[in-house]
Amino acid sequence: MFVVLLWLDQVEGGRLSYDFYDRTCPQVEEIVRAGLQSISLYDPSSPAALLRLMFHDCQVQGCDASILIDPNDFTIPSEMGSQKNFGIRKRESISILKSMRYPAGPGSESLWAGEIRVPFPAMNLPMLPPANLGVEGMLGVFAKKGMSIEESVAIMGAHTLGITHCFNLFGRTNIEAGLEMMLRLCCPMGSLTPNTSFVLNDPTAFIFDNNYYINAVNGRGILMVDAELPLHPRTAPFVQRFAADQEGFFRAFTSAFVKLSSYGVLTGDQGVIRTSCNII
Repeated sequence: MFVVLLWLDQVEGGRLSYDFYDRTCPQVEEIVRAGLQSISLYDPSSPAALLRLMFHDCQVQGCDASILIDPNDFTIPSEMGSQKNFGIRKRESISILKSMRYPAGPGSESLWAGEIRVPFPAMNLPMLPPANLGVEGMLGVFAKKGMSIEESVAIMGAHTLGITHCFNLFGRTNIEAGLEMMLRLCCPMGSLTPNTSFVLNDPTAFIFDNNYYINAVNGRGILMVDAELPLHPRTAPFVQRFAADQEGFFRAFTSAFVKLSSYGVLTGDQGVIRTSCNII
């Protein structure tokens, strides 16, 4: 749950602030936490969906919530039309959480800085990394967001939650025998497997833990980059450490997540302020 609550940076005086609502809505974190607990109890896959939603938003022109915008005749097309955003869910949850906040703190800005400011340039959806991205490519993606190698390896730990669709696994080679058998069972028709087919990212896919690294060390990384991380000389030491130290992983992930959630947030007179998350 802490993962989403870190998305509470606010724009104040042209900079991000952690105490933006201390005076106008001091209960905001408790309200959001309670709302997230209800959403997650109803659907345990929600944390994974919200994490993916945020990453796909932040990777395209920064954390501006442009992924929440519905298509219409007067604005740029919706990012949801991209194949890379197939399976993105829980966009409506952001609006639900935002609406819960108003009774306790009316009259000020929207809950998340990412929701209230929208860029006007055309969307560069190729900025979303491909499923066959390797370690060097991954490190390059996150270095642009100011992350160290340790933080880059830590943010990959988000793959401990949720699923991977079968179509993202085509072309995987040198797969551990047990994992290959599982993939053949879950994705039995190769390239003809329906888009809705998937594999769990790890045995505890609904729990945020360090099993991602334990699986990777044991040769059971799902995506190519997951498999390469424990073998690459620049990332292997961190994979080994996080596999043995869950609290150390949590600390590094928190640092990385703050950098991700702050990337490309528009301030000052950039963008526009939205009343509804999905409409300009």
